[in-house]
Amino acid sequence: MSDCLFCKIVAKEIPAEIVHETGRTLAFRDVNPQAPTHVLVVPKQHHPDAAALARADDGLADDVLVAAHAVAVQEGVAEGGYRVVFNTGPGAGQTVFHVHAHVLGGRPLTWPPG
Repeated sequence: MSDCLFCKIVAKEIPAEIVHETGRTLAFRDVNPQAPTHVLVVPKQHHPDAAALARADDGLADDVLVAAHAVAVQEGVAEGGYRVVFNTGPGAGQTVFHVHAHVLGGRPLTWPPG
């Protein structure tokens, strides 16, 4: 989508600190981190939210989760624990409507969040 921020990052039209990339996913640091490790993992293909990603039913959701774990390992938070969060819809706090997983770690993460 031409006006999608994350599509522009995937296309390398907008700079981002990329930490992991596969053929179908891209991971980059959040510009407003909520934890010492806060990386966003997006599919390169545009889907507006997690529900749309699930409906795509082509293994892409699996690829996003595999990439999220790879980021956690790379960032050194996998052993101590990390959180993967998908905000779906404005009521859940989604502000960019290109599905993305937040990988959070590096500090105690209490529940419930927020």
